[in-house]
Amino acid sequence: MEKGSKYGTHRVIEPKGTLPQPALKLDNTMKIYDNEVLIKVKTLNIDSASYTQIKKSCDGNSAKMKNMILSIVAERGKMQNPVTGSGGMLLGTVKQIGENFPDKKLKIGDKIATLVSLSLTPLKIHEIINLDVDSDQVDVEAEAILFESGIFAILPTDLPEKLALAALDVAGAPAQVDRIVKEGDTVCIIGGGGKSGILCCYQAKKNVTSTGKVIVVEFSEENAKRIIDLKLADNVIVADATNVMDVYNKVIAITGERGCDVTINNVNVPNTEMTSILITKGQGLIYFFSMATSFTKAALGAEGVGKDINLIVGNGYAKGHADLTLNILRESKEIRTLFEKLYV
Repeated sequence: MEKGSKYGTHRVIEPKGTLPQPALKLDNTMKIYDNEVLIKVKTLNIDSASYTQIKKSCDGNSAKMKNMILSIVAERGKMQNPVTGSGGMLLGTVKQIGENFPDKKLKIGDKIATLVSLSLTPLKIHEIINLDVDSDQVDVEAEAILFESGIFAILPTDLPEKLALAALDVAGAPAQVDRIVKEGDTVCIIGGGGKSGILCCYQAKKNVTSTGKVIVVEFSEENAKRIIDLKLADNVIVADATNVMDVYNKVIAITGERGCDVTINNVNVPNTEMTSILITKGQGLIYFFSMATSFTKAALGAEGVGKDINLIVGNGYAKGHADLTLNILRESKEIRTLFEKLYV
């Protein structure tokens, strides 16, 4: 076997000298290097911002959506939406392991979920078997490459595969919430009724205890009702997060002029940066998990309104994030039941 770079730079076709994620095109030849793993892919979990953009641009037509996904992968050698720049993750079975792949516990036949983005994963799709326009999980016949530096989770035996995949896709969000939310905090979760939002609400509620407060801003009345039914927030606001002053006035009516200690942004549409900034107190913290975020708008927008705020980029990896997120499904029967209904 040929020797490969730890970070997968040997797979970069264009532009040379960069890493696989920012690259425009990867070598998706499925002959592995000595430090790679070949995966037989069963399901792609395309990230929410990307899937929403694809669905919108194809007018919700499943055939057009399939063609768009196939064309992206054919052009780039990976599933990286050229508009959002984001990818997702995958579920599959280990087919071959390079002789110098560092994790010696991994075995051929193991079912795994990759915990690195599809936007940096060499991928070859032979066929899209099933695409439901209302679900971001796409069943495929495909193959993919995991680099030496790539993280993954062996699928648990006590949870259905697609349930685990759905949760692991957003595992970084509740894990980061666990790090940054403290007892007594007032926390606002924008986009709290979606997959990542629900998990964040659960973790935030757990961390703030009875002395803190969790506020949810949610565009969908149906999703807002989920949060109310699950008792995951103290206050639920149904509003459009792109309408800055409307959300600001509604949140401040709850918190007072001081605003929130922590804001978590999980929305899958652009132009919600200033909403997050205005509702957060000076020297507070905003965690932008959404891949629809413009960090230029966030940084310059905070400066423009004179807000000294800590802005955290939504890194999808946090040490221990897979275990923490899967344990939420084990701890909360209600969330597990909802996710099984939506994703299994």
